[in-house]
Amino acid sequence: HLQHLRRLQVRSRGGVALSTLILGIGNLIMSDDGVGVRVVQRLAAEYSFPAGVELVDGGTLGLDLLPLLEGLERLLIVDAMETGGPPGTVVRLTGDQIPRAFETRLSAHQMGLKDLLAVSSLLGNPSPDMVLLGVRPECIELGMELSQPVAAALDTLVGMVLRELDGWGIAVNSASRIQP
Repeated sequence: HLQHLRRLQVRSRGGVALSTLILGIGNLIMSDDGVGVRVVQRLAAEYSFPAGVELVDGGTLGLDLLPLLEGLERLLIVDAMETGGPPGTVVRLTGDQIPRAFETRLSAHQMGLKDLLAVSSLLGNPSPDMVLLGVRPECIELGMELSQPVAAALDTLVGMVLRELDGWGIAVNSASRIQP
């Protein structure tokens, strides 16, 4: 976790304060639980983001992410969660729906995320605009591979992240269009 923490303490890129955080949550060695991290990894590999936007592999860090919420304007979280549908079902939640979504915990990091948002508010940090993109897992057992329904939802989740950013007026470029 210390390796993650050092990287997460970066508060700006190119002299521009962090205003938008795309946070992938989950445990990569617990199969579908790692879907949020996999979405962030794919976004980082395939797209270029402007200064002020940061992609973070939040893993299962919970309260260790608290410094990243200070002064944040927009928070986009991607995680495995109970959606009420069959495995692979994707949902978009906003505002007050987000803490309620974590009442049904699939893993310990979800309680950590709920605590993170609560502590940030108690510390007087204004709540950022928040969106949670979740997908219902099929398997949360030891393993590195995503189940077929969750793997099939990856393209949908990446597209949803890009649409959210566009709606916030944030332009993202395909990495293939960037010249070395």
